[in-house]
Amino acid sequence: MVLQLVEVGDSRSLAVETFGDPHGRPVFVLHGTPGSRVGPYPRTSVLYRLGVHLIAFDRPGYGDSTRLPGRRVASAAADVEAIADALGLDEIAILGRSGGGPHALACAALLPDRVSRVAALVSLAPRTAEGLDWYAGMTPSNVHAYQEAERGSPFAASFQARSRRIRADPASVIRGLVPELPPTDRALVTDSGIRQRLISTYRQAFRNSADGWIDDVLAFLADWGFKVEDITVPTRLWHGADDQFSPVGHSRWLADHIPGAELYLEPGAAHFGALQVMAEAMRWAGAATS
Repeated sequence: MVLQLVEVGDSRSLAVETFGDPHGRPVFVLHGTPGSRVGPYPRTSVLYRLGVHLIAFDRPGYGDSTRLPGRRVASAAADVEAIADALGLDEIAILGRSGGGPHALACAALLPDRVSRVAALVSLAPRTAEGLDWYAGMTPSNVHAYQEAERGSPFAASFQARSRRIRADPASVIRGLVPELPPTDRALVTDSGIRQRLISTYRQAFRNSADGWIDDVLAFLADWGFKVEDITVPTRLWHGADDQFSPVGHSRWLADHIPGAELYLEPGAAHFGALQVMAEAMRWAGAATS
């Protein structure tokens, strides 16, 4: 693992960490919401076996990365490009899980000469997606959070209070999720290995504040700053059919609107099932990179 701070043009810095084979195929992994650069990802031995040079970073406002007030989903493309430049990488692949999915799609749409392939696992669709009931099938806690933000109510204060509790006890996130999880997800998040990796990512995400979490929510609800219809690179979508955090209808909509996108729906899987297919998604994404 190699950690560095990458300076970007507007006096910000991004905390970047690399994993796996430093001579392997470069694959950026964009973390969930909330989340951070520390994972959960496949183990180092798996990354070496896949021949993957994994690059992860804290999105602005998370962990050790400087906040970017008013950022849009599209802002991720400029950050990824700055990191790729700093690391001397020309052609890259992108994988986004959950809240990282929209940001991965932004990179594919806005960096077509640099991104070879994009994989989005359990992604959201745009809030303005025509013909999609955005809240249909979504767990009540997510509906409440997004609707509070849409109403302009002081949701940020409640997020900051939650982040302070999480900072004191990162495992509280998992305990709070369990009652809303379907059985398959419940089994995954109570697995000791996965549980520890999730605790690590939440601890890093909120080490300073909830700013990244707040800005992600606002970015998802606003105009994304690009059209998914403009994506021209090979795109793979994966979704657990029982997902209630990012309902499966979102990936169905994306598949209908991204030219040539491949959609894989897994019966019996749900939101955290994406962790079990991440290695294969990385292998696929990186296969086209030089």
